[in-house]
Amino acid sequence: MKQLKSLMFSAAASVLMLAGSTVLAHTDDVLAAQKAPNGGQQRMAGAYHFELVVAKDAKEANESPVVVYVTDHAGAKIPTVGAGGTATILAGKQKASVKLVPDGDNRLKGIGKYAATADMKVVVSITLSGKAAEQARFTPLAAAKDGHTDHKH
Repeated sequence: MKQLKSLMFSAAASVLMLAGSTVLAHTDDVLAAQKAPNGGQQRMAGAYHFELVVAKDAKEANESPVVVYVTDHAGAKIPTVGAGGTATILAGKQKASVKLVPDGDNRLKGIGKYAATADMKVVVSITLSGKAAEQARFTPLAAAKDGHTDHKH
């Protein structure tokens, strides 16, 4: 009996250590250092990863797409059927609010008038079907620590 308790304690401790290291491994800095699957910038959003993809060549404010991919921490696609959201874009002195609607497997998409500026900031808020809203903040065109703006290594 004592051996069983010891085994159960060891198993529980192992699970907690693994869970703790997984949570620590998914900070925004760690995500920014990884190559995003769709060429965007990844951020934590509660139990999810959001990957924001914006037009990088819109030097003047034009109607351009905004796409957000939703995955879990392991990179598995999270269905966006029944989801909705917004992307609030601050670029230069302009502000745009883009409505995001489901657009395929794990993707939400909208169109907004914005310029691709180095100081662009985007706040994405998404409500998945039956879930609470999750939010993430992005700087999709800011230079990474390595000097690149693509956040890929």
